[in-house]
Formats: sequence, structure tokens, C-alpha cells
Amino acid sequence: MTSMPMDSPVTQPLPAPLARPSAARVIGALMGRDLRRFFRQPSRVIGSVAQPLLLWAVLGAGFADSFRAGDTGYLNYFFPGTIVLAMLFTAIFSTMSVIDDRHHGFLQAVLVAPVSRTALVLGKTLGGVAIALVQSVAFVALAPLAGYAFGSMDLPFVFAVLTLTAIGFTALGFAVAWWIDSTQGYHGIMSVALLPLWMLSGAMFPPGGSHRWVALVMRVNPMTYAVSAVRRGLGGVTSAGLLSGVSPALEVAATGLFAVAAIGLAVGVCRRRA
Repeated sequence: MTSMPMDSPVTQPLPAPLARPSAARVIGALMGRDLRRFFRQPSRVIGSVAQPLLLWAVLGAGFADSFRAGDTGYLNYFFPGTIVLAMLFTAIFSTMSVIDDRHHGFLQAVLVAPVSRTALVLGKTLGGVAIALVQSVAFVALAPLAGYAFGSMDLPFVFAVLTLTAIGFTALGFAVAWWIDSTQGYHGIMSVALLPLWMLSGAMFPPGGSHRWVALVMRVNPMTYAVSAVRRGLGGVTSAGLLSGVSPALEVAATGLFAVAAIGLAVGVCRRRA
């Protein structure tokens, strides 16, 4: 009796590992997703621009007769702070999408993909920055209504400062949203933490002549340097609202340091907790 030869087992080739997408591709995809979501919601586009403008018009008209710094009226003085406030609102609303993405499962899909956490942070942050810069173009275009002439503006300086400011606010918002699972809680924390810092940034009243503790907070507040730099770049001809003894280079350096620190915080939080 002859034995039948056993067929040798057929070895199936292992599937090739998924190629790791480039960081630039991941960042671009996340940025494009946030931009599409923003422009597909007309109410969000209108509200993000109209809310700061209404605040500027109402407060500017209300304090017009009680504020005077040389030839500068309150509508003129308050306008640079309004632009920074728009950056703040954009950061809050754009990074709130991190919580929505978690609830809808998109964030979990990104986390299990071969994507670096740094690319995730940069993609979400730069998406918010792009939205903020689109809005800032509209605000700068309206600057003549506040008494600023286009001929006196240093637009490269203005947009460089606004870019750094938007990076700092958005990265900070990402870090907070990464820890919180409720949009209501996130909005409350961001409002309580950041709106007082904006009020103490020289946006609503000049840094000089304030109470001692207020002046100290304004000196260490990174928003103060952003507001002062935007005011300078728009062509503010009066020293009201500018930090005394602070050069434009120092304003940019302080704003840039805030942006770098916020990015580092967001990356660190993202790596430590999924």
C-alpha cells in the first residue's frame, strides 16, 4: 500500500504594511476638512464676523464721548482689539470641532491610523489659522471705517502678527478641547480663561495709568503684545494702547513665543492622552 504524498501547505504572503502618509499630506487633509466645514455653514461665517463688529460698533459708540487720547476716538482705539477678539472667537469655535470629531468617531479613526500626533495638532491648528486669516482680511478691509488709512498700514507686519496670534489661540484651544468631552464645558472654560485676558490686553483701555496689579497682568499677558503690535501695524499714530518701552521686534517675539509654547503644549497633551 502506497501512501499518498501530502501536499505541502501553501503559504500566503503577508499583506504589505500600510504606508505611513506624509505629514504634509495629513496636515493638508485636516486643514481642507476644517475649511470646507466652515464655508458650508453660512451662519457660522456671518456670525464669526458680525459678532465682533457689532461689539466694536456698540461699545465704540457708547464710549465715544468718554474716551479721548489725543486725536484718537474710541472707535479708532478699540478696532485693533476687535481684530484680536475675532482671532479668539475663531480659535474657540474651530477647536470645538475636536470634541465633535471625538463624538462622531472621526478622531478615533485618525488616532488608529499611522499618523503622528504632531501632524494631527498642526493640521487642526492650521485649519483654524486659515479660517482666522480669511476673517482678518475682511476686518483689515474695514479698517478705514475706524479711521485707519491703507497708506499708513504695514500689512506684512499686521498679518505676520495675526498669524502668530491665531496659531497661539488655536493651539491652546486644541489642548483644552483634547481634555474636555463637553462642548458646553469647553466653551465655558475658554470664555472664563481667555476673555478676561483679552480685556486686560489694552484692547478696551490703555495699558498706562492702570492699577498696579492690572498693569502687571497686562505686562505678562501675551495678548497685550498682540494687540499692541496690531495697533502699531495698522498705523496708530498715538502712543495710547502701545506698550511703553516695547519695540516692534519684542512684540513679534512675545507673540511668536506664545505660539510656540501653545503648539508645544498641544502636542504634549495629545501624546500623553488619547
